[in-house]
Amino acid sequence: MSRVTVWHDGACPLCRREIALMRRLDRRGRIDFVDATAATCPLDRAAMLARFHAREEDGPIVSGAAAFAAMWSAVPLLRPLGVAARSPAVLALLEQLYLRFLRVRPRLQRWAGRGTA
Repeated sequence: MSRVTVWHDGACPLCRREIALMRRLDRRGRIDFVDATAATCPLDRAAMLARFHAREEDGPIVSGAAAFAAMWSAVPLLRPLGVAARSPAVLALLEQLYLRFLRVRPRLQRWAGRGTA
C-alpha cells in the first residue's frame, strides 16, 4: 500500500467529520491529510476546495471518486472498497453519485455545522 496525500476543506464541518473518521481508520499512518484552507495548494485553491483531491505517492492528483478510491485503498479495512472503486464501471458510477452529492453539499454542511457551534 502506498502513501496518499488528501486535501480537504478544513472549514467544512462535514469534511472535518469525514477526515476525523478517516484519521481513526488510518492506523498505519499512510494518509497525509492537508487542510486546503490553510496550506499551500498544488492546484488552484478554489478548485481544491470545490472537489475532494488526493495523490498517491508520485502519481497525479486525482479528484472526486478517484480521490476517494485512492484514500480508501490506503486503509486496510477499506482497501477492498478502494480496489473495487478503481474498476472503470464502478468508478463512473461513484463519480455520478459524487456529482449528485456536490449539489446537496451546501445543505449538508449547514446541517453538520449546527452541532459544532
